[in-house]
Amino acid sequence: MGKVVSISDADAYGSARRDMVEHQLRKRDIRSERVLDAMGEIPRHEFVPEESRDYAYDDQPLPIGEGQTISQPYMVASMTETLELTGVERVLEIGTGSGYQAAVLSRLAAEIFTVESRAALALSARERLARLGYGNVHVHAGDGTLGLPDFAPFDAILVAAAAPEIPPPLAEQLAEGGRLVVPIGGGENQDLVRARKRDGRLVLESLYACRFVPLIGRHGWQADPR
Repeated sequence: MGKVVSISDADAYGSARRDMVEHQLRKRDIRSERVLDAMGEIPRHEFVPEESRDYAYDDQPLPIGEGQTISQPYMVASMTETLELTGVERVLEIGTGSGYQAAVLSRLAAEIFTVESRAALALSARERLARLGYGNVHVHAGDGTLGLPDFAPFDAILVAAAAPEIPPPLAEQLAEGGRLVVPIGGGENQDLVRARKRDGRLVLESLYACRFVPLIGRHGWQADPR
């Protein structure tokens, strides 16, 4: 467990957030100023359980219930930067969790569609995002490996869980020229992969090793591979 941040008021949260941006992100090669600004704005402490708020800005994932986690800040920033968003995109996120990643994306793209397989998490994320004013985020409950064909195509797709391979429906729903970022693998061995759609086909690039919870669904794992 990281060092506890003593949180007494909004100023303390803001100080912890600025420290997170400077030391966990900027000093670890996150270069996009738009991503850094978004991470410096979004109140991460609002997206973790009350008992974890003193750790909200630590360099670590945190449990959010239902066996799921909120990813460490660096991973959120890195995956977001990898999507190369300019502000006009329609983005699909698979694995809403508490809604933090969707909130970050909402400040960098035009419209965010996010799918969560656990109904309770989807409901709480929807309520949280609405309460905090993220009006361009649309939360859906369902099997994320199927995507959202009624709203496709998407300019960018982010998958926040590890899949055995890129789910075919997500490949189909990615727009020409679009980017898809997904952890591929199971158990302890996963690679973050970026796919670009060129002439109707995906061109894959392996980025680095990572660790995510498994993507469960028709085109994911049928059970936890761990």
